[in-house]
Amino acid sequence: MRSKKALYNIISNIILQVVIIISGFIVPKIIISTFGSTVNGLVSSVTQFLAYITLLESGFGPVVKAALYKPIANEDNKTIGNILKTSERFFRIIAVIFLGYIAILCLFYPTVINHDFEWAFTASLIIIIGISTFAEYFFGMTYTLFLQAKQKKYIISNIQICTYVLSTLSVIVLAKMGAGIHLIKLISGVIFILRPLILNVYVKKKYKLDYTDSSDSYKLDKKWDGLAQHIAYVIHTKTDVTVLTIFSTLSEVSVYSVYYLVVRGIKAIIGAFSGSIDATFGDMIAKNEKQNLNKKFSMFEVLYGFIGTVSFATAIVLITPFVSVYMKGATDANYIRPVFGILIVISEYIWAIRQPYNSIILAAGHFKETRRGAWIECLTNIIISIILVGQFGLVGVAIGTTIAMTIRTAEFVYHTNKFILDRSIWESVKKILLIIIETIIIVLVSQLLPFLDNTNYLNWSINALMVFSVACIVTLAFNYVFYRAELKASRRLIKRLLPKRRKSY
Repeated sequence: MRSKKALYNIISNIILQVVIIISGFIVPKIIISTFGSTVNGLVSSVTQFLAYITLLESGFGPVVKAALYKPIANEDNKTIGNILKTSERFFRIIAVIFLGYIAILCLFYPTVINHDFEWAFTASLIIIIGISTFAEYFFGMTYTLFLQAKQKKYIISNIQICTYVLSTLSVIVLAKMGAGIHLIKLISGVIFILRPLILNVYVKKKYKLDYTDSSDSYKLDKKWDGLAQHIAYVIHTKTDVTVLTIFSTLSEVSVYSVYYLVVRGIKAIIGAFSGSIDATFGDMIAKNEKQNLNKKFSMFEVLYGFIGTVSFATAIVLITPFVSVYMKGATDANYIRPVFGILIVISEYIWAIRQPYNSIILAAGHFKETRRGAWIECLTNIIISIILVGQFGLVGVAIGTTIAMTIRTAEFVYHTNKFILDRSIWESVKKILLIIIETIIIVLVSQLLPFLDNTNYLNWSINALMVFSVACIVTLAFNYVFYRAELKASRRLIKRLLPKRRKSY
C-alpha cells in the first residue's frame, strides 16, 4: 500500500509538473511578446521578492511534516490535532505579517528598479501578485503538509493541475482581448486562490479534523531547527534574481528567467520523484525499518541518478539552442548566452544529485544536525554572486550558485551515509563519479551528431531526440554494468505496482 501511494504521488506529480512547464513557457512568452522583456523582468523580480516572506516559515513546514509521520503511523489523533492546530496558528500569523511585507515592498521596491515604471504601476502589481500567496498561508498550508505526511500528495497535485490549466487559459484569452498586465495577473491570482480554499474544505470534510480538544500550549519539537535549511533553500532559489535586480537591469532578469524556465521544468519533473518519496522514507524511519530503508534508498538513488543524468546532460547540450528558437524575434535583450546556459544547468544538476539525500534527511528530521552546512551555503552564494555580478553579470551569479551548491551537496552525501543509513560514503561517491563520467561522454558524443540548422521547433526537436537517445543509451549501459541489481529491483517494483491486465477467455 505504501509503495502504491508513492506511485500515485509520483504519477500525479509528474503530470502536474508537465502542466506547470507548459504553462511556464506559454505565459512568459505572451508577456514578453505583448509587454516586452522589461515587464517580464519586473513580474519575475516582484514574484521573487514576494517569495522572501517564506523566510518567516523558519523551516517550520518540513518540521511539521516530519513530526506528523509517527502519530499518523500510530493513528494518534490527539497528537495529530495538536500539531495541526499549532501549524495553522503559525501560518496564519505569517499570512498577516505578509500583508505588512507587501506594504513595505510597495513603498521601497519601486526605488530599487531605477524608476523604470511609475510607482502606482509597480505597487499595484505587487499587491495583485501577492494575493495568492496570502491565501496559501492563511487557508491551505497546514492541510497541504497533512496530506503530504499521509502520502496523499496526489490530491494536492490534482487540484493544482486544474488551477494551472485555468490560469494559463485566462492569460491566453485576456492577452488576445488586449487586457493590461494588471488584469491578467489579477484574474490569474484569483484562480490560484481556489487551490488553498478547496484543499481546506476537502481535508476538513474528509478527515473530520476537530481541534476543540487540542492544546493551545502544545510545543512542537525542533520548531526552529529547520530555520537554516529553509533559509538555504530560499537563498538558493531567490539570490540570483535579487542580485540582478539590485546590481543589474530588469532586462537581465528577464534573460535569467527565460533560461531558468528550462532548468526549472527539468527540476520539477525529476523533483516529482524525490518530493513524492520522502513520506515513504519517513514512514520507514518511524517504524524503524532500517534494512528496508537502505535497500529502497539504494534503488531510488540509482533510478533518480539515471533520470537526472539523462535530463540534465541533454539540457547542457540543448538549452541555448532552445532559447534561440523560443525567443526568436525578441530584440530588446540579448537572450543568446551559451556560457550562462551551461553554468545554470550545471548548478541545478548539482541540486538534482543531492535531492535523494535531502529527501531522507528531511524524512529523518535531521534539521539541527545539518544546519551548519546550510548557513555556509547561504553566505557562499550571496558573497560570490555580489562580488562577480559586476564583472561577469549573469555568469557571475551562476558561478556563485554552483560553488554553494557543490559545498552543500557534499555535506548531504556525508551526513546521509554516516548518520542515517550507516553505510560507507563511497557507496554514494561512486554513483556520483559515474554520473559525471556519463555526462562528459554524452556531451562529447553529442558534438559528433549530424544536427539540423536550429531555426525552428521541428529541427530543434529532431536534434533533441538525437541527444536524448544518446543520453539514454550511455546512461543505461553504464547502469546496467555497475548497478544491474538495482535496475532489476526497480523494474520488479514498477511491474508489481502497475495494474494487472485481466485475462480474456
